[in-house]
Amino acid sequence: MHLRPHLRTRLRHLALAGAALALVTASMPASAAAGPGSGGRDHRPSDRGLSAVVRYTEYGIPHIVAKDYANLGFGTGWAQAADQVCTLADGFVTVAGERSRHFGPDAAPDGSLSSATTNLSSDLYFRGVRDAGTVERLLRTPAPAGPSRDVRELMRGWAAGYNAWLRKNRITDPACARAGWVRPVTALDVARRGFAFSVLGGQGRAVDGITAVRPPAASAPAGGSPDPGRTAEAARKLFDVSDAAMGSNAVAFSGAVTADGRGLLLGNPHYPWQGGRRFWQSQQTIPGELNVSGASLLGTTVVNIGFNDKVAWSHTVATGVPLNLHQLALVPGDPTSYLVDGKPERMTPRTVTVAVGGGAPVTRTQWWTRYGPVVDRLGAQLPLPWTAATAYALNDPNAANLRASDTALGFGKARSTRDVADVLGRTQGLPWVNTVAADSGGRSFFAQAQLLPRITDELARRCSTPLGRAVYPASGVAVLDGSRSDCALGSDPDAVQPGVFGPARMPVLRDAPYAENSNDSAWLTNADRPLTGYERIFGTVATQRSQRTRGGIEDVAAMAERGRLTVSDLQRQQFANRVPAGDLAAADAARACPAALPDDPEACRVLAAWDRTVGTGSRGALLFDRFWRKFTGTVPAAQQWLVPFSVADPVRTPRAVNTAAPGFAKALADAVAELRAAGIPLDAPLGAHQFVVRNGQRIPLSGGTESLGVWNKIEPVWNAAGGGYTEVAHGTSHVQAVGWDGSRCPVARTLLSYSQSSNPASPHHADQTRLYAGERWVTSRFCEKDILRSPALRVVVVRD
Repeated sequence: MHLRPHLRTRLRHLALAGAALALVTASMPASAAAGPGSGGRDHRPSDRGLSAVVRYTEYGIPHIVAKDYANLGFGTGWAQAADQVCTLADGFVTVAGERSRHFGPDAAPDGSLSSATTNLSSDLYFRGVRDAGTVERLLRTPAPAGPSRDVRELMRGWAAGYNAWLRKNRITDPACARAGWVRPVTALDVARRGFAFSVLGGQGRAVDGITAVRPPAASAPAGGSPDPGRTAEAARKLFDVSDAAMGSNAVAFSGAVTADGRGLLLGNPHYPWQGGRRFWQSQQTIPGELNVSGASLLGTTVVNIGFNDKVAWSHTVATGVPLNLHQLALVPGDPTSYLVDGKPERMTPRTVTVAVGGGAPVTRTQWWTRYGPVVDRLGAQLPLPWTAATAYALNDPNAANLRASDTALGFGKARSTRDVADVLGRTQGLPWVNTVAADSGGRSFFAQAQLLPRITDELARRCSTPLGRAVYPASGVAVLDGSRSDCALGSDPDAVQPGVFGPARMPVLRDAPYAENSNDSAWLTNADRPLTGYERIFGTVATQRSQRTRGGIEDVAAMAERGRLTVSDLQRQQFANRVPAGDLAAADAARACPAALPDDPEACRVLAAWDRTVGTGSRGALLFDRFWRKFTGTVPAAQQWLVPFSVADPVRTPRAVNTAAPGFAKALADAVAELRAAGIPLDAPLGAHQFVVRNGQRIPLSGGTESLGVWNKIEPVWNAAGGGYTEVAHGTSHVQAVGWDGSRCPVARTLLSYSQSSNPASPHHADQTRLYAGERWVTSRFCEKDILRSPALRVVVVRD
């Protein structure tokens, strides 16, 4: 009998996959191999080295099968290294505090693991974390306050898998080929990377302020305090997540509005397209124990955003402020001692030395208090000067939180949104995100279950300093009187650690027809069921929403009203590319255009003809985009609209653009002049000038910016001389549209906008980027039958 070549190839793939699975399954206890629900719990690591089976399907997505958590970590570390070794290695240099040694002290890190503006500042912070043994203490903390044994085993296995890949493969990525800073890692290194993610919103935001702080001379004058008004505005801007490099949209629909009574979830996180905060796709399986698919932040051992056969979840960056400040009253004549209830306490100096390539080591001293480190700034625009009378200490409860992986692991094993809620309450591991989830039973769920300092409004009223009385209402950043022990944060009885809110205090919405978040506070998660009653530190209530939130609520509320929703409706929403700002302002701008540009009728015609979308073929989108950026960036917010914000109509207000505002005509004229100076036609299709280049090929992109309010958000870099928007800094990243049809296999479509690998030599460097550009999706292969049917199936048995 003669077989066609493609059939022979398919049979060979199936045989290889079957042999690989048999190899894994045969090594398991019968209970663990019996399948989901069997209750197998034998997770002891192998005494003879680690191994896993990795089945690759289309677009280089690995499906990792192992017998226990250590072996699953091994396969995950191996597969991540294969796609992202240079990015991972760069991050391990960061958490080792060795960037100055390899890359020089003055260069800037990529910003993925902290806000440090120089390598030296980054090294001083992370070397200080190492010297203090911070992560080691957290690893020794028993669960639930510390990480579980399963997570520790995942870390151990991940490090072994990464190291095994380094030993057995030649690096082809030019970013680190033959680089001396690519080195083996330990489980402790993996934990340190997790710690860096945990404190991104707290200590990580204040790295420059921690490492550059200097005590004043003992004889220095008392000095002045920061201006409350300016500091409050700076804090408001600093903690405004609507214009940050991390954002996201997510919506869960309940069975009340779907076609089959089951839940639906659309997750659209907005994350950096380069560097160490990228997502990476995989499926992780321990038969009988865990079977989850989705995306992991690089260097993490678990699926952070994803789905299983019963539950899907996503995250959005939350408005809760994961830090607070304590204003210290210093002992006269001794600026490194402070008073608590009239008694002096000495600060603890931490002297840190950093190696510098080609130069002498640098030694600096950090100063720590009972509240945390002394800081002299939060970002460049928010100074907190250390004077002879006053200093400021930063409290970051997430510096005691190494539980995020346990939260994600719990989600991966959840069978319903009730389980998701239970996991959030039990682990309290999420430092800076909301959770949106749906399940096959038709439930929807939202929770702002962040780990936040326990700053109640009552505590802020009673204990805020004069600076804090201005800053807290404006930004949610509390500045408490550190000289009073009765201003301590206290504890909730259901909290997993002291000084934080317990789960009962957090905003939660269950089983609403829709639950949507686009990085505003929890208030309008569902416009018909607003959430109130939470403390200011979680976010605001009854305040103006962003354009993206308003547009998102309009879209999903209309979808819910229409009903009978399916996964296809989620896919259409992702790429609708509607511009809420355009719907609000373009017609008014076009009507006012002849008076603003009397000698330029072409610009007015283009604005009037624009279809109010940001598809690659949209003509006029680029002109409106450049105009709107200039208008909103130069005209004060209070002057932009004729109809102001109304709490009674929060989705439709403010509206009616103020074309008489000083700056309107100039913004329009400047946008026209900018495009013409760059040789860009005013009616050019957007995709001709919004693109990325991969391996020399220009890939046009749809989508739009935060100021436009587009769901499919991208924030490209403007380079008129280079042709327009020539790269994407951050935006739509790992997208998932998930539902269920009653079978054992979820109905899931995914996209990783920037593709799996940073290596330009990889076949998976730009393949999903082209899909994203074409607004096409990957059909997820979750079940065994679908994995084994993949025409791209490649099976690798990886061993230590």
